[in-house]
Amino acid sequence: MIDKKIYNLGKKLFKINRSITGAGTRLTLKYIKKELKNLKILKINSGKNVYDWTVPQEWNVNYAYVKDKFDNKIIDLKKNNLHLVGYSTPKSSYITKKKLLSHLHSIKNQPNAIPYITSYYKKYWGFCVTHIERKKIEKKYNKNDKFFIEINSSFKKKGCLSYNE
Repeated sequence: MIDKKIYNLGKKLFKINRSITGAGTRLTLKYIKKELKNLKILKINSGKNVYDWTVPQEWNVNYAYVKDKFDNKIIDLKKNNLHLVGYSTPKSSYITKKKLLSHLHSIKNQPNAIPYITSYYKKYWGFCVTHIERKKIEKKYNKNDKFFIEINSSFKKKGCLSYNE
């Protein structure tokens, strides 16, 4: 019985987009606290130095996707929260296939895996897909095709990193 409860919690938590900061992380911690009542939710402000590390700005994302020339979403954060590079900057524009591929991450020797990539301190945007999906994009579209990129994300200098203890 406990295994099913843990499994269901894991399914619920996987759907939440989160990084080391932000609303998704706080929501995740609240779900965990419901199950483990003695946990305390603590926080460290963005910009604070912790040993040899600085807590990054808080990052939140509402949605992110890539549409092809037929207006089909070919990459969508809603389908898998690994599809967006963590800490991606906001973006809303049409780009070339070449530009898309330069911001598309996959793992050649693990063709079914979606990599987990973040960019805490360098302004960057990108998407992550399986290598199989990347190859499909390379093959299906020609070099003159345009793609619409939409990343609705934000940064908060006065945010925080939340954690349980």
